[in-house]
Amino acid sequence: MDFLTILQILDSSVRLATPLLLACLAGLYSERAGIFDIGLEGKMLAAAFLSAAVAAVTGSVWLGLLAGIAASMVLSGLHGLASITFRGNQLISGVAINFLASGLTVLVAQDWFAQGGRTPSLGGDARFTGLTLPFADALAGVPVIGPVYAELISGHSILVYLAVAAVPATWWVLYRTRFGLRLRAVGENPAAVDTAGISVVGLRFAAVAICGLLCGIAGAYLSTALQAGFVKEMTAGRGFIALAALIFAKWRPWQAMWACLLFGVLQAIALRYQNIRLGEITIPVQVMDALPYVLTVVILAGFVGKAIAPRAGGEPYVKER
Repeated sequence: MDFLTILQILDSSVRLATPLLLACLAGLYSERAGIFDIGLEGKMLAAAFLSAAVAAVTGSVWLGLLAGIAASMVLSGLHGLASITFRGNQLISGVAINFLASGLTVLVAQDWFAQGGRTPSLGGDARFTGLTLPFADALAGVPVIGPVYAELISGHSILVYLAVAAVPATWWVLYRTRFGLRLRAVGENPAAVDTAGISVVGLRFAAVAICGLLCGIAGAYLSTALQAGFVKEMTAGRGFIALAALIFAKWRPWQAMWACLLFGVLQAIALRYQNIRLGEITIPVQVMDALPYVLTVVILAGFVGKAIAPRAGGEPYVKER
């Protein structure tokens, strides 16, 4: 495997890891505040559909992005209403969101576009394109550093850079701001937060809203940057992999980034090397497609160690009278 091939695999890994990273950070905010959210998949799917649909109709990818964020935040609001206001079961609420998004996206897409649950193919201003960073062309010929900068660092869409920037931003918010301290506290001991005169409900709704925002960006990236339109179930379990990566990272942002990149590398290798022959045996393409998911589960099961979730996670808070 030559240097250029390695760069191409790493470049694909970054692109494939981006929606996972955004969804993982979304779950990080929510679960740090004590709200378990397995509806990441559904929010991403709804955002992917509406962003592609609006971009196809208006020709503006930015309007599509806003529409995708809006769709995700509406579902986040429903999850918050069910689990925070009405103190319902958070897992059941998340499952309901996944089912709702799975059915509605295909139904509405077929009604609007009559293309079998798909949206029209996106192009031009209806899709995010790669950005060429300063001096990328000039440095391309420089050994090692040039190809790394021109091929690996430069050329991604703006949402990829936004996802990378969200990692240090999340670390700073959680560990260097008063809001982050309160957010982490409400996931560990909401009664103490309430005693201090801080609204537990308000903090948890804020965390759920941030979760919806990041899931919306992740879904929009899938359909308007990584691909050129919406197709049925295009999230392909990424929301659940993001949750697994979050556990692997033990609810910490920097570790979450590396966990998502690991899955991205596995998926990039699987996409590049298909129908591999071992002697007279050909490994089916389906095995290579499933390999990233299988290896991710094996890694999580074997190398995570003891991961302790926020103590108040999954439990509705009932204020003492």
